[in-house]
Amino acid sequence: MDRYLLVMAGAGLGGLARFVVGTAIMERWGGRFPMGTFVVNVTGSLLVGTLMTLLTERFTPHLHWRLFLIVGVLGGYTTFSTFEYETYQAVRGGAPWIGLANAAGSVLAGYLAVCLGVWIGRR
Repeated sequence: MDRYLLVMAGAGLGGLARFVVGTAIMERWGGRFPMGTFVVNVTGSLLVGTLMTLLTERFTPHLHWRLFLIVGVLGGYTTFSTFEYETYQAVRGGAPWIGLANAAGSVLAGYLAVCLGVWIGRR
């Protein structure tokens, strides 16, 4: 039962962080491009690369840390379903280039962020 509570608590924190970060970014740099979701997905990718490397290659913490941080916090923080819907809305709303930029940019930047996170974790 402890594992479920750890994941639930982490997901609550991650979801709150997603809301705060995404809202702050859109309030500052609003526009048609879903920059808040984009930044959340890229920073989540960076964090998953860093934390998974630290938790599997550098340290040997209790399994509960991985459940809390990766499954819970980062699972609640990243926004893949929102990303997909915002891409759909852009294309459907007559802005296919924004949809394409969001999809391609998120995948490429997310991948590069994971690579950077692994590099950070190994240092």
